[in-house]
Amino acid sequence: QVQLVESGGRLVQAGDSLKLSCAASGRTFSSYSMGWFRQAPGKDREFVASILWSGSSTYYADSVKGRFTISRDNAKNTVYLQMNSLKPEDTAVYYCAAGNYGPYANGYAYWGQGTQVSVSS
Repeated sequence: QVQLVESGGRLVQAGDSLKLSCAASGRTFSSYSMGWFRQAPGKDREFVASILWSGSSTYYADSVKGRFTISRDNAKNTVYLQMNSLKPEDTAVYYCAAGNYGPYANGYAYWGQGTQVSVSS
């Protein structure tokens, strides 16, 4: 069992940077590949980024490639999402998920409650 708690979301302006954190409980965090997803109002949840359990491989949605960076610190049981050059279309609730590597939400077994990111123009 893994419990996930996201933090770091807030209101920012277009062009700003923001770093989200996802703290995981449980001693097996280092064995889980992790992902970030987001859901904007009225839209389906969409994949943002994923990182392999070892941290040796990452995968990004085309919409964030080159602007967002996913990373993890297994000693701190935490995964991060560094977001640069934010755009209004990045506005969404961001969710952390555990248990899969890649863009398919169905493969992730555990989900956090989400953190709101709002980007003003």
